[in-house]
Amino acid sequence: MMFDIDIRKQLTSGARHFTLQVRFRSACPRVVILGPSGAGKSLTLKAIAGLMQPDSGHIRIGQRTLYDSQQRIHLAPQQRHVAYVFQDYALFPHLTVRQNIGFGLTRGWRNPSRDIHDDNVEHWLQVLHLQGLANQLPEALSGGQRQRVALARALATSPQALLLDEPFAALDPALRQETRLELARLQQRLEIPILLITHDPEDADVFGDQILRLENGALIRQDTRGVGS
Repeated sequence: MMFDIDIRKQLTSGARHFTLQVRFRSACPRVVILGPSGAGKSLTLKAIAGLMQPDSGHIRIGQRTLYDSQQRIHLAPQQRHVAYVFQDYALFPHLTVRQNIGFGLTRGWRNPSRDIHDDNVEHWLQVLHLQGLANQLPEALSGGQRQRVALARALATSPQALLLDEPFAALDPALRQETRLELARLQQRLEIPILLITHDPEDADVFGDQILRLENGALIRQDTRGVGS
């Protein structure tokens, strides 16, 4: 079982109340959570990444328990071995492509040197076709190139799973279609489970082995194809 998620979180802001209650199990390598803005997609991803603590439930990926309220397990984000790629990619604007990719491999607060040479960094520069951009700053990159840098930075840490927040939203329609297919091929080659959230049904249709439809904090439908859940 790749993903075993059962979480509940109550949020209150003034007179507004929102309950997130998400429960699913999946052996699928590509899981998509589909829903409108405000449905609770990002909250779910943040809970899995360890950026938000649920009120109750459990989070398991593979054989590892990342969170269990009954057993009082709540691993810190850096202990979870999952990589989170934010919707805006969150690249460091003052660091080159090579430095951005190597950032998660350095300890402490010191930025990687511009002359960093790490076999892992070089590997992902090659895999994601970024060698010619290695010394560029993010501002010089296209949207698709920035996304590949963010993916390379995430994958360089050898995560157990990859969490993607609206990864195609910032791309134009033609590039969006191409990038979906590229990411699907990359996942098949790496055999790393991916959980992706989106509001776009086409993302789900193209990329999802299992599609979970989320509305108002609750799953209302699950569709699986190709791989058993």
